[in-house]
Amino acid sequence: MLLCVRTTIRLDDDLLREAKATAARTGRTLTRFIEDALRQALTMSGGRSSAKPYRTPTFSSGVRPGVNLDSNADLLDVMESG
Repeated sequence: MLLCVRTTIRLDDDLLREAKATAARTGRTLTRFIEDALRQALTMSGGRSSAKPYRTPTFSSGVRPGVNLDSNADLLDVMESG
């Protein structure tokens, strides 16, 4: 479940104007722009390990019949034979 919290921040007028313009130019809301900037700053400072976890793509092709998954030599033979 995603929990969003409303908060109030005080920004310099020029900074707010520039943030709004950049958000509009990049097709984002001001909220999304500020969230992205904060995530980037936290990542750069070591506050977070990454903005988004990397997910390895998986494929459901199954296992060939007769392939012994416990034998590295057998697996290497199968991979080299194509």
